[in-house]
Amino acid sequence: MGEHKLRQSQVKDAKKKKGTWREGFMLFIYALLLALLLKAFVVDSRAIPSTSMQPTIEPGDRVVLSRLAYLGERAPQRGDIVVFKAPAETQEKSDMIKRVIGLPGEKVEIRDGMVYINDIALVEHYLNEAPDYVFGPVTVPEGCYFVLGDNRNHSVDSHAWLDPFLPEEDIKGKATVCYWPLDRIGGLYE
Repeated sequence: MGEHKLRQSQVKDAKKKKGTWREGFMLFIYALLLALLLKAFVVDSRAIPSTSMQPTIEPGDRVVLSRLAYLGERAPQRGDIVVFKAPAETQEKSDMIKRVIGLPGEKVEIRDGMVYINDIALVEHYLNEAPDYVFGPVTVPEGCYFVLGDNRNHSVDSHAWLDPFLPEEDIKGKATVCYWPLDRIGGLYE
């Protein structure tokens, strides 16, 4: 009789281990599916390879991208940092990241180290240095944006493209926070 109970106990333990392993595996599959759905539709991340957004974003920084920022009627606003599909002329394979400067219907001009929107100088506290070039004036078409890097003199952005306007449909989302390296964790709009 004792041997029979021992055998039953071993069978129960084996079933319990099998059930625990199966539950763990299913939990892993669910977590993986949730992560993939979140990455595809809600948030993503990008590693920044260039100096074009200094001092706001440094090379090697990793930022969180909100894919829901412009859902519905919400549109990019001046000052937003957006991630977008690189224009074909840049021959960049990876996405680009720049700051929205000109909105649809606005006149943009760069002269005397300042950006002018509809003939009013834009106050920009986030710049690395004032632009040392002249551009425009141009009027941003409907459904498009004019974007510049914060490191204006070292950024391949709207001022340098043959077609200086970023189509809204090429915008993949809004960069919200830096999460790496640890000493740079924080919001991008402080």
